[in-house]
Formats: sequence, structure tokens, C-alpha cells
Amino acid sequence: MFKSFRGAFVTNVQFQQLRLGSRIRGKPPTLARTIRERLDEINYKDELYTTRIDIGYPRFKTSEKVRINRMEHMKKLKSDKNLEQLARNQQLQVNLEDVRTEWLNTLGPLHKKQIADHYGIFEHLYGEGYFIPHLNLEVFYDLKNESFLPVCTGNVIKPAEALEPPTVAYESDGNTLWTVTMINLDGNLTENDKEYVHWFVANIPGTCIEKGDVFAEYLRPFPMKGTGYHRYVFVLYKQNGRVMYDLPKVTLSSSLAERTFVTRDWYKKNQDDITPIGLAFFQCDWDHTVKDFFHCINMKEPIYEYDFSAPYLRPQEWFPHRKPFNLYMDKYRDPKQINKEYLLRKLKGEDPFKRPPPPLKFPNAHALPHSMPSWLKLHEKKIRLRWGRVNDV
Repeated sequence: MFKSFRGAFVTNVQFQQLRLGSRIRGKPPTLARTIRERLDEINYKDELYTTRIDIGYPRFKTSEKVRINRMEHMKKLKSDKNLEQLARNQQLQVNLEDVRTEWLNTLGPLHKKQIADHYGIFEHLYGEGYFIPHLNLEVFYDLKNESFLPVCTGNVIKPAEALEPPTVAYESDGNTLWTVTMINLDGNLTENDKEYVHWFVANIPGTCIEKGDVFAEYLRPFPMKGTGYHRYVFVLYKQNGRVMYDLPKVTLSSSLAERTFVTRDWYKKNQDDITPIGLAFFQCDWDHTVKDFFHCINMKEPIYEYDFSAPYLRPQEWFPHRKPFNLYMDKYRDPKQINKEYLLRKLKGEDPFKRPPPPLKFPNAHALPHSMPSWLKLHEKKIRLRWGRVNDV
């Protein structure tokens, strides 16, 4: 299109982008943002609220002498032809206890921290805080049959297997004081952002749990039916000295409301006196003993079920094609009315003083009236063969 303006020609040309004969909407690639820029904008998180803080002890640095000795030991093993031959023949025997000890002294604490992050343990305990469990915390439940069930990092333990306080073990001398807590992260009945404290023992001299100050007596796990797996976390804190926590004494006769606990607020208040160093946790879901627990505390057992939304029904059609008439119409009827009709039909042929008639030996061999529609014939055949809804009543 050309326009004359003061003796000069001005060209006004409108360019359009075309791709395979279609117009492209939006900005051209030379002006639009890249996928990386868009993802960075969508996934933006404020560093003030997302920066993680290490609240535990710093990582122990391996001395140069230990590192050199370890490298020499590895070289010696790799150069041993006898070990290589045994490994090739699948005859090499390895002491698993030595392997576990080596793992705990090297990469074990970092692996435990990664697993705890996967389960959201640190996030729900301390918010932005986390720690590396440098000290191995061993927790065992006595199964009363000369066997013990260990608490590892997320293994499943049933409520019936954790009725009594567990055995807690860790390396310590008699000159240190410790605090052990057992927290349920998912079981609070009234407040979703709070927890229940199941066990709290403080001022433990060395490894003598029985000599510590019990602020909360042990309470067995009670995951409610329909709530899935609950996370029960044991945390070991090392004290700088004797600490008198500002917490009320909780006994077995105390209510569940008195066991409401917020680990983040409690640790923030006492962070100058304690430092987390050990971690162990397990998962627990409902079994029959949970019902007994609520019966003992005179409380009705809460049962949770998923509230499914009503199924979507299309508007009724005047002539539904390729759909059985009776099944199509039953979608828009009250299910109670349908069951009532089946029940009345079933009771119609019942006589309390006579034996029921014998079933048809060959149900499909008995002909149905020719005037009966196809959908009703199929309905009668299902009743004869006892298929479908006739078995629900």
C-alpha cells in the first residue's frame, strides 16, 4: 500500500509470520523469552526463606595420615592376585560387619541425611534447618521371641511391634549428657502443623537411658485408619551441660492434647544448649492394636475415608446409540430404588414353608418370548446365570 505525503512515498507493509501455512501467535523467537528464562521465573524461590541452615556438628575432617593409610590399604587389596581370583570365581567372603563399620565412618552419615531429606524429615522438624547424623543411633524393639526389630531409615514397623519402649544405643562416655526424643510428624488429630511427642528423655548420663529425666513417658504408635503411613522420628541431641527444659511432665494418663509439640519452636528456644547428632526413623500404618489403644483412653477411634466426588453424568439423550436401555436408564436412578427392586424380585419367589425351586440345569436352553426386546433378554439371562447386580442383594 502506497500513500503520497508531501511529495514522498511512504511504504506501509505489514509482515506476518507464517509456518506451514498457519499464522504464528505471540512474539517471534528473536524477541520472546527462552524456555530457561520462563522456567527460572516460574520456579523462583526467595533465598531468605529457602536457604538451608546446618544446625548440627561440622563434618569431621580426615587427617592426612589416615587418608594415606586408607589409600595404601586400597592399593594393597587391588594388587592382591589371590583376592582377584576369588572374586572372579565368586568365592570371596566379605565380613558385612566390617563393611557396615566402614560405611558408618565414611559415607553413612551423608546417605542418612539424603534419605531423611527424601522423606521430608528435616523440613517438617526444623523448617530450613538440617543436620548430618555423624553419631550412629541404634534403636531396637524387642519382639519377645528372642529377636529384635531395628529402626533404620524409613523401614516399616507395625504398632503391635512397638508397644513398649525401645532399646537405644550409641557411643558415649560417662562425662556427657544427652537428650532423646521420639516425634510423630503426621499424627496430630487437631492441628496439622504440629506434632505429637511420644517419648522425651533428657539429661541422660552417657548411655544410661534409665537414669535420665523423663519429660514424656513412652506412648505407643497409633496411626489412624485411612491416614496411610506415619513417620516416627528418633533424634539424639548432645547437651553442653545439664538442661532443665521448660516443659510439663507428660504421663501415660495425660491427654493427647498435652502431647502436642512443635520441634522447631522447642529447638529454637534451646539451641544454645543442645545440638542434634543422631537420627533414626520408621514408618507405621494402622493395625488392629490401634483400636485397643483408643478403647483404653476412652476415645472413639477416628477412621478416615476418601470423599469421592459424584461421577459425572452426561445429559440424557433421546435415542442413546449402542447402549443397553436398562443400564443407561439405571445411571439416572436412585441406587437404593434399584436394589429394592432386585430384592423384591428375589423375595417374590421365596416361601418360608417350602423348599426353593431347583435352579435351571441349562439356563440358556430355555427360550425367551420373541416379543421381548434384546436388552430385556440380556437382563433375564444375567439373572438366570446370577451375574451382575443380582448378587449384591
